[in-house]
Amino acid sequence: MSILKNITNVRGFKCWGAHIGVKSMRRDLAIIFSEKPASAAAVFTQNKVMAEPLKVTKKHIANGKAQAIVVNAGNANACTGKQGLEGAHAMAQTTADELGIEKELVIVASTGLIGEPFPTEDIVNGIRNNIKKISTRSKAGSFAANAILTTDTFAKEGFLEFKIGSKTANMAGIAKGSGMIHPNMATMLAFIVTDVAIDPRLLRKAVKEAVNRSFNMITVDGDTSTNDIVAVLANGMAENKELKTKNDKGYSVFKENLETMMAHLAKLIVSDGEGSSKFVEYNVVHAPSEKAARQVIRAVSGSTLVKTAIFGRDPNWGRIICAAGNAGVPFDYEKTDLYLGNESRLVKVLEKGKPLEFDHNYLKKLLRESHINIKLDLHNGRASSTGWGTDLTTDYVLFNSVYST
Repeated sequence: MSILKNITNVRGFKCWGAHIGVKSMRRDLAIIFSEKPASAAAVFTQNKVMAEPLKVTKKHIANGKAQAIVVNAGNANACTGKQGLEGAHAMAQTTADELGIEKELVIVASTGLIGEPFPTEDIVNGIRNNIKKISTRSKAGSFAANAILTTDTFAKEGFLEFKIGSKTANMAGIAKGSGMIHPNMATMLAFIVTDVAIDPRLLRKAVKEAVNRSFNMITVDGDTSTNDIVAVLANGMAENKELKTKNDKGYSVFKENLETMMAHLAKLIVSDGEGSSKFVEYNVVHAPSEKAARQVIRAVSGSTLVKTAIFGRDPNWGRIICAAGNAGVPFDYEKTDLYLGNESRLVKVLEKGKPLEFDHNYLKKLLRESHINIKLDLHNGRASSTGWGTDLTTDYVLFNSVYST
């Protein structure tokens, strides 16, 4: 994964990020543009309260095509009714007019505070004033990555280069997210672009499966937001033979790299969790199915008691087993091994349901590290899964108690 290259290094893509005044200090408008219409797929929040821009985008992307992405930060445009919906349409229309493309080829997204009147005029004027600045310069990609942030402390980017047959393909992504992070999408935006040629229906399938193994396996605070979207554009400018079925040569390589990119961005989101002090990687192995393994991880990583124990460096492993038992899948703790520790050392604390003696002081020392590992071996199948989460700190509570003030 390269951090020296970005969206501007993917054939046919230009972008820009600007400060237009919705936020007081940071860049707050991002624009991404493909020189030609691209195959497009997206996954949206499962919250029943959906932000206005996502309602527009869902309709636009239904035909599997898109050519531009426009995003504002500083205002979520959620719970804003008719005024907000008109604002989202205005963002799409203005972007389309300025780029000379059809409105339906524009993906719209917003992030920020929920329930605030949407500043349509400021954003529309910002689009008009900045769309002429889109470019392939590296700084343009960095500007775009920074322009979608809210409470994030750093931009989240990634770049991959790989072969599809004899052709060299590129893929890049940006993301934002720090709080309201939970499986089934979270308060996060992620936009990935690639020059691979792939049929929209196959891209949709790949995106859904990759999201399930990446963005749907992270949690910070257990809340799913109103504005979540992961969108992927593939403009075909690598000139590989178009991928049309999962059996096509090159599809497995594409999907593997898409999952790698999404996992990379997902882990960056978790590492920037609001008020968190620890990054936790969960591994469940020898499960009856991948779905079951994912459910166990979600139950454990989302447990408030587990998260607070991690914050306190408390090797209270009973909380982990208790959470796993609430996952809603077949789980026999009498067959289960449990390991706690960090990247360099894991300590087995439970073997086939029997507690093992261990040095509590030594394990507490391991749990002081910023990267914690928890592994559950269910001894009940061949499937496995990995997920990521954080601890729950007093800083998180304090930060979110005065979020809007």
